[in-house]
Amino acid sequence: MPKGDGKKPVDDKPRFFGRRRGKTLRRTAQGLMETLLPRLAIVPPGQGEPCLDVAALFPRPIQAVWLEVGFGGGEHVAAQARLYPDIGIIGCEPFNNGIASLLGHLAGSDIDNVRIFPDDVRQLLPGLPQGSIGRAFVLFPDPWPKKRHAERRFIGKDNLDALAQVLADGAELRVASDDPVYQDWAAEQLRAHVDFTEVQVTSDRATLPDDWPPTRYEQKCLARRDPVFFRFIRKNRV
Repeated sequence: MPKGDGKKPVDDKPRFFGRRRGKTLRRTAQGLMETLLPRLAIVPPGQGEPCLDVAALFPRPIQAVWLEVGFGGGEHVAAQARLYPDIGIIGCEPFNNGIASLLGHLAGSDIDNVRIFPDDVRQLLPGLPQGSIGRAFVLFPDPWPKKRHAERRFIGKDNLDALAQVLADGAELRVASDDPVYQDWAAEQLRAHVDFTEVQVTSDRATLPDDWPPTRYEQKCLARRDPVFFRFIRKNRV
């Protein structure tokens, strides 16, 4: 597994447009933010420091590291961690209430293979070694459906470039959206990117792999419109 022997480029924080805080956290959730989060939180390397040794983030040997971008309520992260106890899961989420929700899934459980970056994933990606991520998930991101906000959509060339850098050869990228504008946008962006090849694009959940559990958001949105699910593979480096 790649070690943290690369150099992190100059720190330029990207502009963030989403929410960071919602309703006031309940006492138990706030307690988890104060006690459990510091034990699980990832601190990205500073300017000029070596990239993270991703395997060393976890308390025992792991087979690979996966990354979830914007984990929402955290139920998908927790489900994957249970399904694959020998895989390290990094969940990234800047929204405090979502972070607290994931902590609630982890508290009191035997899950020890989850680590959290409590901020915009774009601040973490430059600190990950090339080829260090074995699978990535971008599930129901903010669609930013207005045309003038298109550059805010996560699935786009710049972010796909960054994901392609950290994904291992043959690693799978899973994307899902229930927004028709975003569905068309994601299909166009993913198919146009030179580092990814299409495996499956479908609205038929029954055809998905068994290890793709639904998120809470997906279960809510099914009552209104069908999501589209995207599976793409990181091509082998030449």
